[in-house]
Amino acid sequence: MNQLRRGYIFGFFAYAIWGFFPLYWKLLKPAGPMEILAHRIVWSMLFVTLVLLAMRSWRFLRSLARRPRTLAGIVLAAVVIAVNWWMYIYGVNSGHVVETSLGYFINPLVTVLLGVAVLHERLRAAQWIALAVGAVAVAVLTVDYGRLPWIALTLAASFGLYGLVKKSLALPAAEGLFVESLALTAPALAYLGWLAAHHRSTFGHVSTLQTTLLVLAGAVTAIPLLLFAGAANRIPLSGLGLLQYLTPTLQLGCGVLIYHEPMPPAQLAGFALVWAALVVFTWDGISNARRLSRARSAAEAEAEAVAATATAV
Repeated sequence: MNQLRRGYIFGFFAYAIWGFFPLYWKLLKPAGPMEILAHRIVWSMLFVTLVLLAMRSWRFLRSLARRPRTLAGIVLAAVVIAVNWWMYIYGVNSGHVVETSLGYFINPLVTVLLGVAVLHERLRAAQWIALAVGAVAVAVLTVDYGRLPWIALTLAASFGLYGLVKKSLALPAAEGLFVESLALTAPALAYLGWLAAHHRSTFGHVSTLQTTLLVLAGAVTAIPLLLFAGAANRIPLSGLGLLQYLTPTLQLGCGVLIYHEPMPPAQLAGFALVWAALVVFTWDGISNARRLSRARSAAEAEAEAVAATATAV
């Protein structure tokens, strides 16, 4: 199997696992979002520790100890992703699966907006159009909900910020997740200890299945991240960008088809505007990637021709 095909397989399974997350988090009730988050952090750290032991990949810790700015960035990434995880669990377990899917549909648009606001990137005309359509969609959904879709916006903003910080850190998936989880483990353990001391913990008190699923939350968190890293290293960014829409599509299907959440006409119109913005955004990204590829090929051909002429002379 060639590396490109393997990359698409890794990417498909990563996004598919994320797409079916609502089914998993629902099974962890009656644990609350904070308890689920704490278990997710602790068991993620232990699972990734086992992965790193198998890989014998510990040298990075020594280098990190000498890079305080990188450590500060990792702590920031850990806090941001913890907010994202908590909001997602809260959204799913409070009956807002459809709204959580909206968050990941608009995430690419928020990422572009962060690029403009933080990195001072310049947008092409089509990207501005996509952002404008996305803003109209949020306005339509605000009118329909009677409030800002704050769950969706928090998910999109937190994941966008997480991606921005991770881009600057450039850490491998397993090592990055380990240090992020390690930074959050102490408060997570303190919270779980407080729950146990006040007899509010569900761990070991509901059912064997629920306890087992809480433990497995670490593996469920880490595995798609490792698959995603494998995909990102093997397939073009444009291919990865198209695959990412699989996750919110599956989440939307879970909300509407499995949990029977309402999708009134106004809400459907808002989603349709988001999808239209994503079509424009994706088309522009693919077209630009092709233009750059053609320009690169032309430049390489010209360089080869110049070299051949110089050799002949």
